[in-house]
Amino acid sequence: MALLVHLKTVANLRGKGDRIAKVTFRGLSFYTRVLENVGEEARFEETFRWPIASKLDGNEMLEILVLNYSKVFTNRPVGSFQMVLQKVAEEGQLEVTDTLIDDNNTSIKTSVSIEIRYQTLDGTVGVWNDMEFLDVPDDHEGTFQFETDSLLSGNSQGSGVTGGRSPYGIPTFRKAGKGVFSAMKLGKMRNFKDDHKRGDEPAVLDMEDLDRKAMRMGGALDPDTISLASVTAVTTNVSNKRSKPDIKMEPSSGRPVDYQISITVIEARQLVGLNMDPVVCVEIGDDRKYTSMKESTNCPYYNDYFVFDFHVPPDVMYDKILKLSVIHSKNLLRSGTLVGTFKMDVGTVYSQPEHQFYHKWAMLSDPDDITAGCKGYIKCDIAVVGKGDNIKTPHKANETDEDDIEGNLLLPEGVPSERQWARFYVKIYRAEGLPKMNTSIMANVKKAFIGENRDLVDPYVQVLFAGQKGKTSVQKSSYEPVWNEQVIFTEMFPPLCKRLKVQIRDSDKVNDVAIGTHFLDLRKISNDGDKGFLPTMGPAWVNMYGSTRQYTLMDEHQDLNEGLGEGVSFRARLLISVAVEILDTTSTEIMSSTDVQVEPVSNISESATGKIEEFFLFGAFLEATMIDRKIGDKPISFEVTIGNYGNQIDGVSKPSLKKKKREGGGENDEEESELIQNSSEEDEGDEEGDLVSVSSTPPMKPVITDRNYFHLPYFEKKPCIYIKSWWQDQRRRLYNSNIMDKIADKLEEGLNDVQEIIKTETAYPERRLRGVLEELCTGCSRFVTLANKDQNQAGRTKLDRERLKSCMREMEAMGQQAKMIRCQVKRNTVKDKFKLVNNFLLRLRFLADEPQHSIPDIFVWMMSNNKRIAYARIPSKDILYSIVDEETGKDCSKVKAVFLRLPGKKGFGPAGWTVQAKMEMYLWLGLNKQRKDFLSGLPNGFEENKAARSGAGLQSVPPISLVYNMKQVFQLRAHMYQARSLFAADSSGLSDPFARVFFSTHSQVTEVLSETLCPTWDQLLVFDDVELFGEASELRDDPPIIVVEIYDQDTVGKAEFIGRAFAKPITKMCDEHYGPPRFPPQLEYYQIYRGNSTAGDLLAAFELLQIGPAGRAGLPPVEGTTDSDRGPIIPVPLGIRPILSRYRIEVLFWGLRDLKRVNLAKVDRPRVDIECAGKGVQSALIQNYKKNPNFSTLVKWFEVDLPENELLHPPLNIRVVDCRAFGRYTLVGSHAVTSLRHFIYSPPDKSSNHWSSAAKLMNGYMVLTNGGFRPNPSLYTHTPPRTLSRPLGDVIVNMDTESYRKMDTVVKLDATSDAVVKVDMNEEDKEKERKKKKKKKKGGEVEEEELDESMLDWWSKYFASIETLMEILKAQEAAQAEAEEREEQEIAAEGGEIRADDLSGKGPRGKEKKEKKSSREKKKAHAGEGLEKRPPKPRVDELLVYHKELESEFDNFEDWLHTFNLYRGKAGDDDEHALDDDRIVGRFKGSMCMYKLPLSNDITREAGFDPNMGMFQSIPHNDPINVLVRVYVVRATDLHPADINGKADPYIVIKLGKSELKDKENYISKQLNPVFGKSFDIEATFPMESMLTVSVYDWDLVGTDDLIGETKIDLENRFYSKHRATCGISSNYSMHGYNQWRDPLKPSQVLAKLCKEGKLDGPHYGPGGRVKVASRIFLGPTDIEDENGLKKQTEEHLALTVLRQWEEIPRVGCKLIPEHVETRPLQNPDKPGIEQGRLEMWVDMFPMDMPAPGPAIDISPRKPKRYELRVVIWNTDEVILEDDDYFTGEKSSDIFVRGWLKGQQEDKQDTDVHYHSLTGEGNFNWRFVFPFDYLMAEEKIVISKKESMFSWDETEYKIPARLTMQVWDADHFSADDFLGAIELDLNRFPRGAKTSKQCSINMIQNEHDLPTISIFKQRRVKGWWPFVARDENDDMELTGKVEAELHLMTAEEAEKCPVGLGRNEPDPLEKPNRPNTSMTWMLSPLHVLCLLSWRSYRLQCVLLLASLLGALFLILLLFSMPSAINNKIFNSVG
Repeated sequence: MALLVHLKTVANLRGKGDRIAKVTFRGLSFYTRVLENVGEEARFEETFRWPIASKLDGNEMLEILVLNYSKVFTNRPVGSFQMVLQKVAEEGQLEVTDTLIDDNNTSIKTSVSIEIRYQTLDGTVGVWNDMEFLDVPDDHEGTFQFETDSLLSGNSQGSGVTGGRSPYGIPTFRKAGKGVFSAMKLGKMRNFKDDHKRGDEPAVLDMEDLDRKAMRMGGALDPDTISLASVTAVTTNVSNKRSKPDIKMEPSSGRPVDYQISITVIEARQLVGLNMDPVVCVEIGDDRKYTSMKESTNCPYYNDYFVFDFHVPPDVMYDKILKLSVIHSKNLLRSGTLVGTFKMDVGTVYSQPEHQFYHKWAMLSDPDDITAGCKGYIKCDIAVVGKGDNIKTPHKANETDEDDIEGNLLLPEGVPSERQWARFYVKIYRAEGLPKMNTSIMANVKKAFIGENRDLVDPYVQVLFAGQKGKTSVQKSSYEPVWNEQVIFTEMFPPLCKRLKVQIRDSDKVNDVAIGTHFLDLRKISNDGDKGFLPTMGPAWVNMYGSTRQYTLMDEHQDLNEGLGEGVSFRARLLISVAVEILDTTSTEIMSSTDVQVEPVSNISESATGKIEEFFLFGAFLEATMIDRKIGDKPISFEVTIGNYGNQIDGVSKPSLKKKKREGGGENDEEESELIQNSSEEDEGDEEGDLVSVSSTPPMKPVITDRNYFHLPYFEKKPCIYIKSWWQDQRRRLYNSNIMDKIADKLEEGLNDVQEIIKTETAYPERRLRGVLEELCTGCSRFVTLANKDQNQAGRTKLDRERLKSCMREMEAMGQQAKMIRCQVKRNTVKDKFKLVNNFLLRLRFLADEPQHSIPDIFVWMMSNNKRIAYARIPSKDILYSIVDEETGKDCSKVKAVFLRLPGKKGFGPAGWTVQAKMEMYLWLGLNKQRKDFLSGLPNGFEENKAARSGAGLQSVPPISLVYNMKQVFQLRAHMYQARSLFAADSSGLSDPFARVFFSTHSQVTEVLSETLCPTWDQLLVFDDVELFGEASELRDDPPIIVVEIYDQDTVGKAEFIGRAFAKPITKMCDEHYGPPRFPPQLEYYQIYRGNSTAGDLLAAFELLQIGPAGRAGLPPVEGTTDSDRGPIIPVPLGIRPILSRYRIEVLFWGLRDLKRVNLAKVDRPRVDIECAGKGVQSALIQNYKKNPNFSTLVKWFEVDLPENELLHPPLNIRVVDCRAFGRYTLVGSHAVTSLRHFIYSPPDKSSNHWSSAAKLMNGYMVLTNGGFRPNPSLYTHTPPRTLSRPLGDVIVNMDTESYRKMDTVVKLDATSDAVVKVDMNEEDKEKERKKKKKKKKGGEVEEEELDESMLDWWSKYFASIETLMEILKAQEAAQAEAEEREEQEIAAEGGEIRADDLSGKGPRGKEKKEKKSSREKKKAHAGEGLEKRPPKPRVDELLVYHKELESEFDNFEDWLHTFNLYRGKAGDDDEHALDDDRIVGRFKGSMCMYKLPLSNDITREAGFDPNMGMFQSIPHNDPINVLVRVYVVRATDLHPADINGKADPYIVIKLGKSELKDKENYISKQLNPVFGKSFDIEATFPMESMLTVSVYDWDLVGTDDLIGETKIDLENRFYSKHRATCGISSNYSMHGYNQWRDPLKPSQVLAKLCKEGKLDGPHYGPGGRVKVASRIFLGPTDIEDENGLKKQTEEHLALTVLRQWEEIPRVGCKLIPEHVETRPLQNPDKPGIEQGRLEMWVDMFPMDMPAPGPAIDISPRKPKRYELRVVIWNTDEVILEDDDYFTGEKSSDIFVRGWLKGQQEDKQDTDVHYHSLTGEGNFNWRFVFPFDYLMAEEKIVISKKESMFSWDETEYKIPARLTMQVWDADHFSADDFLGAIELDLNRFPRGAKTSKQCSINMIQNEHDLPTISIFKQRRVKGWWPFVARDENDDMELTGKVEAELHLMTAEEAEKCPVGLGRNEPDPLEKPNRPNTSMTWMLSPLHVLCLLSWRSYRLQCVLLLASLLGALFLILLLFSMPSAINNKIFNSVG
């Protein structure tokens, strides 16, 4: 279907002029050619064609806009014509003549005549079903007003009807009659007015710039949407992507890279276990490192820093598992018991912002018991640094502990804090198509010995996940093994490991070998949104790729089978599925271990993976050129394979017939396959007997193209291949991917355009961005329409269904968001919105990647002499055919340029840069039943040559070759103008470049230009009689690619390759007019690639001109005569070369620095030569470089003709030569200034007095502070914010019109007026503060103590500044979070039709949004809390702590003096050119200023203008000057360990010129974060000694000391900078104390000097604290206190106020450097690009001819203060009773209390034992005394001790001040039992309870909510605190209470008032009143026994005693009774 519009005439035009018309339908616009100088009637007679895929709707509109064309000014509209196409839709044809309407919708006399035809489907493609064309939904509301890009989707223009083009640069042809996506546009056209008048933009839309470009681009262009991927307009009618194919030759993955992983283990908390001795083990891959052991603590503090270095490919690095484990009681003899582990892959860390986690808590779990819960937390920092990565480490001083563990867990954003355990089931069913894994010799040997008769392969599958490994069983001798097993992993969910590795391996007695590897990305098979799904996959086949299938004993490409790098051949495919089940850990049935299990599973049916279909692959080789000569001249053939089909080694034909019938066609592709040996053309005919598979081209001998390349002489006869193959029909997956890929391609192309428009500062990037968003909306809605098909197709898995839902939700949400963002795109928000849209692109690419494979990729191999030479891999989805255009692969039915490359590691480095072969290939893949269309995209004019075969059905047999009888003859003109920034290929640091241009089978070279990196060839290369085959119009639309290779000519040997660029020519047919807008073509920049890295730019233009019947005479003449000097070389014609203007370039020659020797001789008499566009100037000769390396003549100039377009300016070359004896000149080094835009002089705007519009060099000064954190100075100075405290230039660059207007009212000044800029409110502030304090007193709050000035030192200032810095960062985070929230609300508000709940809940990102929202709220709350909780800070003067070098903050101090590095030697071939530093042989200091002539006289007439200095007025002289340099080194952080023990012994070395200061004797032992606190004075003479090197070395007892890292500072640039970097300006002026002014010049003297240098009026000091400088008045205080506290008047405060706002002074203002500390990264030459630590320091410089400065500030580290903590343990209560009494069974405990300060476990102290406590009460009255050294500012205890008996000296540790108290039960014969503990942070611990009853466990659990106290402020505190321990369920339980008194004293106080330990003298405590039971068994066992018995059995004892007495009485009675009776009797008788 197509709509044709024939534009005939436009009549009744007024006047004479150039006319052009624009015709628009469905958002696609075409321009006519320009009719020059026409009168009343313009006869266009042009036809335009829109291929369309949906029926023409009667409501659609056609619009014609007629314009007066102007080459210079904006095109002016004449009028417009719009018509509804209802009648056309009904009748199919219509002729119309009607009048136009103007801007006011009023009819005018001018009329237009058109004829419209609507072609419906014409049946050329067989039987079409209307349903196959899906209707595009109409947008009746007119939501979209199209600003889309017609170039990207465009059609050709000019006369004649030509083929359309799809939006991805894909040609489609009328012959096919297919729909084109580009023409499917939604909505109505915007009306004529809207084209030119938009709300938020200037009234005229078609800016002259854009309009001219539109004309040049030839037609199909809309000014809103011009593709500007190049610096000039794209000059072809194809998109930039097609005119500049982005082809990179070298594989990027698989190459090893340097990585450094640094981990700081800070501390652990809440470890589960009693009285532990924990050690933390850090494990990455196979590397392990351990912290030191901490004794008897559950909360150990380590602060140990570990560094791991790796040199591996990125994929290997990211898959390594990082494991943190806590081990209890590990020592040399025992491995210890594992407490818990935490696992994460390195890739997760690397994907974090800044590649790091900072101060996060890792939650430990027990891998052996998943029901156990959390086992504790480790606080750590983890950072992964690749080469060139910079990690912004938050400041590491004065950190308060992040006690909020739950809020700071070590988890990526979006992962819930409470993760659950889950089972991951990986089911392995079977594999197919395995290669042979033994050579035939080995097979014969094994057959002889073992009796096996196959080429043995014994496969098994190995699955790796989260550091664990699972294996299936081994299937012996099987190429189609069946396992039916599942591997089960138990891991936390969501897992912190992104990829699951599945590998088929061959089991071998000697060494198992990988057959193939596949990685499963869990993010692609799951979705974490609200409507998301758990990881699921399959059952689905995964294809594995690797090395070639022929087996060799030493496979050179074995790495490819391991998954490293791109596979070069199909290896096998594996049927797997993945499922995840969340475990309920409370259930009793689950296995608690995390060991990997392997279980059998049931088989699955054959049809589960989809219905088997017969696929047909067709390929035609139209051209094979650029074949590398190294291959030799043996015959060459090409083999194409898909899976194993077509493979000559062990290819298969098809599934066997019997099985096929038995399974009803649902058979797998390769089972029971027959092997084809060496016979690709063997007859494999099936039942129909209709097809011979031909998988390789016939061998052909190559023909020489030139000295580097061959080509194959295909000419008219093009060989073809075709292969039938059988696969499961899962095309829907690929179709959906293709749709998303195409949307993403179009979006990427549009974003590139927007970026280019922003970069080149072309008008209206916002319009192009709107167009891009519009296309995205259309694409998203189209996807939703198309994707929801084939829902019930066989083999659809759960993942297919879930992915489809997820993708549709995402695409719908994306479309809605794009629609809303489009409304918000304004000029000032373009960059922000651009970033947002870029996220869409990343998301689209992610969604388009289908995790479940279906058809394997296609491989094209070049074969020579039976060897595989080079290959190309083509994804099957790219060439897959579909009846719906959007679903078709982007290269299906297209002629595509394919570059073959070397396989595996051979492709790395120089070998990979050479093109092995360039193919023009046509490929088509689809179902065999759709085969009728397979030739539809080929260039027309061929005859099919079929295999000679008899039999029916010959019609359906594909051709084995195509014979073209239609050929076109062209002339190619390559206008090679210049190249820049080329690769240095010679040892001189230059190259001798020439370019070789390849087109089809032709090649030509430019001349060789010697010794330059920026050659201007200015040469036209003419290729005559280029024969191209195919229809003319198709060649016009899509001409072949031109390859330009640039070489370096060497006198000996062959030329060396520099780089390669790709281009497409603009084509002119013989019947077309050679003239505007398309011709002559414009010069464009093309990127030159060398491997994957860029190697410069080529400025050229290419045109392809058809030679018609008239021969070459019909071609436009080659303008310009051949240059007599250059012989036969033709220069680039005038119409193409740029328009030139005369410029003057002034050069400031300052000096040369650090010149290295040349050929072993020193440089003595150097000179600088400057050259630009053939003209140049030489500096004065430096007579003696050693004595004075500066030039005597400062400024010289030369005039040169340069292009008017700044972007086309040639580079400026700087060369330094050494003038030697006998007139010899030796090149020292060179530098090419690629962009002169920075140095263009912009004259001042006289209309404004404002400082920001003053004349300046555009040398980056305008973007002085782009990037980086710059704290608001007002926060540092406690003064109100300034009205204009902006760095210079920001106002111009970033200000929108509204704020600019506001600013004008404030700042525009008349010459007479005095504007008050700022009022310093110090006095008022003080008053307010006093009032506040009074109020506080009344309110009963604690009044903040006044600071004693004498107590403050420089460190007070430093720590106060860092605290402020932290506050600002928090405030910024909160502000950012608020801004994001506001933006989201705005989007929601503006998108009124979209409900708020849709936004938050729709799509899988809903959850993420909630996560983000909660994190934002957290940030805001965090910042708020910080400000609320913080007590009013005492007023301390502060300085600025910069996170980076001062240079990056102040643009390298190149405000007027620039530094150019001079290079010599061959450039390194590293990817990032990191080796360039080795090539630096010196530096040239100077500058340039460039301006158009003639210059305005106003400038030269200014007072004091020195004509000798040109534009470089008022710069200082460059005579040698003596300077005192004072270097202050504060501290170093995160130094790289240099010793085996993982530590270093750092010391400072300072070098300046020949002076060197070594501070070796003051090395700091075993520290990676040393505090140096030193200043060094060193005298230097500029310019001879200007490069300061500050190095940190590691002290070694034996051997030489090792360099840890160094930093270099160019002092000269700082010294001469206008930012005054000699001595930082303090925030306040003070004559004494810690903030004493340290500059020898007082503020008033500095101000007077600056005013004098800047020729400013002032300063004038007036009454009332006023000072006037250059018509500005500043206010400030005027009195100052001297040392005695007396106040006196001074002007210094006023002067300082002006200096601190110097950037607001007109004309000369710039930010002056404040008092500061800078943080500089340390680099080591052995490890380039990787930071080795950071150094905090600053440098002061004082000229020796000025007054001498005072003594250096004392920044020596604060000595820790000696304290003594006295802890009196009075009583315990409710201590749990541990022992049972032997006799009575009663519960009791023998209680004692143990205490120590953290880090001093060896000095622990115990009370005496309270024996036999029956109630848990213990009485002690026992005193502990803990002396310690304490740093108040850092809140750390300092301990110095030897690490071991072998240590040379003591190591200093800084540990938080924490007191640990434990309660124990004493045992005599066994170990004492631990009962409970409490740890008190002495800086913030809860106040003790007054009574034992009030003391509860809540004091520990709710510690954050309770008010805390500091012992350092309170000094003495008494109370009750709870003892706690964990029970069996890991819950906290109360195990006792202790009454203690803490008393802190300084060492002096303690000396005056000594006390004894325990209850000893002096000041003894009285003995406790313990109950009698409190005795030990050992001393008086009977006594204790009696006491115990009496206590328990009192009643029984009394009864027993009574009964004993009674019994005794009876016994005595009975005993004495007889004798008494006897006596009685006998006495009575006797």
